[in-house]
Amino acid sequence: MSRVGKKIVAIPEGVEVELSNKKLTAKGKRGVLSVELSHLIEASKVENSIVVKPKSGSKSDSKKSREMWGTMRQMIAQTIIGVSQGFKRQLVFEGVGYRASVAEKTLKLSLGYSHDIMFPIPEGMQISISPERNNIIIVEGNDKQQVGQVASLIRDMRPVEPYKGKGLRYLNAFVRRKEGKKK
Repeated sequence: MSRVGKKIVAIPEGVEVELSNKKLTAKGKRGVLSVELSHLIEASKVENSIVVKPKSGSKSDSKKSREMWGTMRQMIAQTIIGVSQGFKRQLVFEGVGYRASVAEKTLKLSLGYSHDIMFPIPEGMQISISPERNNIIIVEGNDKQQVGQVASLIRDMRPVEPYKGKGLRYLNAFVRRKEGKKK
């Protein structure tokens, strides 16, 4: 039994969910998202919640449907959270002369290379610099997968090096530091 799949997905107030033809569409204050449902699971709307169950069939289908049960439940939950609250990732950059700025639909990064890196902001995403600390990049959006992917692409532009800790990393990520040369 899937522990994740057994949980009922609650629909918050202000979110409309529509189930039709193996597609779930959620509308909320942050926009509209939809997710294609697997043919191996059954999803039904009960009052203000979504219940996901595996389809029963042959032995091989049964195993596959149990595998997809928790996955589809979590994708549905993330779609509903995305249209109501959204998702956010924060990146911290450390290093002498490292800077970031946002102009129109482009993130400009100065990360110690001979040139600045221009990162185009994808449609449906918001990237900003923290007003309190100007070394924090905030990536926001409705789709959790897209937010994580964009944050990962930005982080890969200057990975953290283990000797001085310079580079881009997620906020609160642990950097294992190495000892340098001894004289």
